[in-house]
Amino acid sequence: MNAWIVPGYTESRELGAGAGGRVALAIHDATGVPVAVKYLSERLRSDGTFVSGFRAEARLLGALDTPHVVRLYEYVEAPRGAAIVMELVDGVALRALLAREGATGPEAALAVLKGSLLGLAAAHRAGVVHRDYKPENVLVAADGSSKLVDFGIAAGRDSRPGIAGTPAYMAPEQWNGAPASPAADVYAATATFFECLTGRKPYAGDNFAELALQHLEAPVPDGEAPEPLRPLIRRGLAKAPGERPENAEAFVGELESAATAAYGPDWEERGRGRLAALTALLPLLFPSSGAPAQGTTALATTTLPRPPARRLRRGLPQGVPAGAAALLLALLLALAARAGGAEPDADEAARAVATTNTTRSASPPPSPTPPPTSPPPTTSPATPETPPAPPSATTDPTPPPTTAPTTPPTTAPPTTTPPATAPPTTAPPTTTPPTSAPPTAPPVAVTAVSVTALRQTGPTTAEATVEITTDGTGPVALLVEWFTGDEKGAAGTPDGSETVRREGADHYTVTLTHLVQGRGCYWGVRATTDPAAPSGGSLQQIFIRRCVIT
Repeated sequence: MNAWIVPGYTESRELGAGAGGRVALAIHDATGVPVAVKYLSERLRSDGTFVSGFRAEARLLGALDTPHVVRLYEYVEAPRGAAIVMELVDGVALRALLAREGATGPEAALAVLKGSLLGLAAAHRAGVVHRDYKPENVLVAADGSSKLVDFGIAAGRDSRPGIAGTPAYMAPEQWNGAPASPAADVYAATATFFECLTGRKPYAGDNFAELALQHLEAPVPDGEAPEPLRPLIRRGLAKAPGERPENAEAFVGELESAATAAYGPDWEERGRGRLAALTALLPLLFPSSGAPAQGTTALATTTLPRPPARRLRRGLPQGVPAGAAALLLALLLALAARAGGAEPDADEAARAVATTNTTRSASPPPSPTPPPTSPPPTTSPATPETPPAPPSATTDPTPPPTTAPTTPPTTAPPTTTPPATAPPTTAPPTTTPPTSAPPTAPPVAVTAVSVTALRQTGPTTAEATVEITTDGTGPVALLVEWFTGDEKGAAGTPDGSETVRREGADHYTVTLTHLVQGRGCYWGVRATTDPAAPSGGSLQQIFIRRCVIT
């Protein structure tokens, strides 16, 4: 197995895998503590957008200190990979419970909603909107407690990060690209709550367009919920954000009042007991069970901070050294700056979270390259009893090689005797090998280009995903052209274009959003590359939801 493993940990087995990467069960070598390690996909490491998102998720988790969000232990980014080391929750995803058992019952639904809402409330207080609350991102532990996970597409409050989320749980304003708001998270949490109560989603369109229209216009289906809880459903699924609780904390207050009035003061204890009983019916899905990996990353989750050949530590339990206080402060400052609109650039963010290099872990692992012998490290390897000192900003994780020549090669020139008339003090003329220009990436051939997804994300917005495969790592340019028209199979009227350049890998996934100006019923996107692919390009169309086939 050639996959990169975080130094200082021994991987036991894979818990899940998806397009964004994989999650593995591992043991911290120094303490024996089990952890979950989330690895960024090898395919995405060359895409700066995905790497930046992974780092941002890390910074956010490092700043959230609540038992209702999966805890960050460490973030590691090295030349061969990037990973988040987090708390292992020995439980199952809420999605698994719903798939196996259907409706959970009202008290259990209230209990699981409250636990994950408390995690959401911590994020809202930090000025962050989750944007993807759903059953897959709620973990239920063996004792019936619940935690919120996966802040992969979280965004700052009132920011405009673009349209994203899971359609079955997206608030009406999310479909229109409105600024991120806690009220949208409240809507998604209520949709999940409704599913726990009834065993089905509040809206279930047969296609994307129908689903969007239901979220935007269909009445709230509160009549299917138990009568005492219908006010919560109506409030949480209100079409207008201003008619919902303003944030998760406010929603928790309304939830507790309704639950106590309907089911008495002991409702939460009974609800958690019911959740514990439900999870006990799924023993093979627990990380501790040793069952084969699942085909999703939902069973373990979430995130932390970043940068090349650096580590961030927050601290493992049972004697594992905690991260330096200065680093946590740096994370908090970085998050505060981001919430205030002053997003640091990538290099500044890297310096803010750098702690130690990969050869200074709590229990130094074998390294594929021998550690440098000169100069000696300025910091001794950390041990569980001795927390590592905060790193200096000038620490270079990889000292310069001591074997590199600093003068031209000492190979003697040919021993031709110089002419007798040559001055004895003049060295024989040397021939300097001709210098060549710095190497450049070799040209590549594009073997395939394909528009793999095109969808309408709002009344006038669309999103397209393009896959490119090449036979090398040299540069390639992607031209994406948008069209509108009323004829299926014809490109139609040009509606804008964008060029994207990539290099350093042999496969790229590019996702672009577009504000459509034209009025045609068909939206299309065409992808071509330079160098050109054998097929020339790829064209895909969709029929938009505002048009009716007659």
